[in-house]
Amino acid sequence: MATDDLMTRALDALGDDGPLSAEAIHHLAGLGDLGDLPGTMTIAEVAGLLDISPHTLRYYERAGLVEVARDGNGHRLYDAEAVRRLVFLTRMRLSGMPMRDLRHYISLVDAGAHTVPERLEVLVEHRDTIRRRIRELTLSLTAVEYKIATYGGSAGPDVQTLGAAR
Repeated sequence: MATDDLMTRALDALGDDGPLSAEAIHHLAGLGDLGDLPGTMTIAEVAGLLDISPHTLRYYERAGLVEVARDGNGHRLYDAEAVRRLVFLTRMRLSGMPMRDLRHYISLVDAGAHTVPERLEVLVEHRDTIRRRIRELTLSLTAVEYKIATYGGSAGPDVQTLGAAR
């Protein structure tokens, strides 16, 4: 599933005034605390659980973002750790984190606990990027709402009508 599709699903599930929290994200993914996962899962099961395509799962594996064991027939077997990592990866992609940043972050995770300060730096930078995007989108939304109001439409509650239509 594409990032845009994931975002659409997430926003639809939250509604206009749903709580914005980590718990809401867990709820949207239908994963709770991920404690109820079976020992191993097939690619089809993981794709269904995360609502992403098997192609995306294979891509993440080829990109070195997740390691997946194989059974005697060569079929992928995802353990709970791999599924948790995939949940994180899909959430970061949903937030707009570029693949190069995800690769860097995962390489830090795989390098061990001594990389925690650098991981924190990556996440803080990504958070700041998201906050800037939110501000930019809010400004754009205000401009659109203003234009809607100037043409006689109903603007959102946080937009004042100023002047005539242009």
